[in-house]
Amino acid sequence: MTVSLHHIVIDSHDLPALARFWTRVLDWKILSEREREIVIGPDENAPVGICFMPVTDRKQVKNRLHLDLTPGPDGREAEVERILALGARRVDVGQTGTESWTVLADPEGNEFCVLRPKTTLIA
Repeated sequence: MTVSLHHIVIDSHDLPALARFWTRVLDWKILSEREREIVIGPDENAPVGICFMPVTDRKQVKNRLHLDLTPGPDGREAEVERILALGARRVDVGQTGTESWTVLADPEGNEFCVLRPKTTLIA
């Protein structure tokens, strides 16, 4: 039998604030909230969710793993502006300016990308 991806875990200083940010970005909801863990997802039976866990140390370098988000029908730029209004910020991780994605960071500095619209994992 093969394992399957259950949660993506994001370390956080302010679990409730970061969980709220990501629920608004993804239009998900909080599924479970405990003192040391908050889980979000589209619903409790979804194949994958995001789990926020507390840490005391500050983020110091670029993430080695990040999320790639596909924009909705309004396109990448509209989605980037919406996410910036929710509290994200633009970050430079060495882009040339010709990429088909935009790099942002959540309120705690975790980088993620908003891609050009895609319909497959490889296109």
